[in-house]
Amino acid sequence: MTFVVLEGCIKCKYMDCVDVCPVDCFHEGPNFLVIDPEECIDCTLCEPECPIEAIVSEDEIPAGQEQFLALNEELSLNWPVITASKPPPDDAADWEGVPDKLQYLEK
Repeated sequence: MTFVVLEGCIKCKYMDCVDVCPVDCFHEGPNFLVIDPEECIDCTLCEPECPIEAIVSEDEIPAGQEQFLALNEELSLNWPVITASKPPPDDAADWEGVPDKLQYLEK
């Protein structure tokens, strides 16, 4: 089993989750983070650290967000591993809770 970063992370990209990951399974894109499902050890440490609740277990993916399991897998193959947090984008708070952000995902 793996954890999955969902749509809520797009353009928010808070990185509290990165610092607690014991296996460095997070990968960073321009405006989104993903979890490599092959590296994730299901430790559950990242989920409660996400201030916008954009990380869930693959068994708890909400309806309409199922494509994010495959998207995390795909993008983790191309994006670099991130092992230390960075500040969020300046406008991250403006994007919290905004629905339908998939269209803004930069690959």
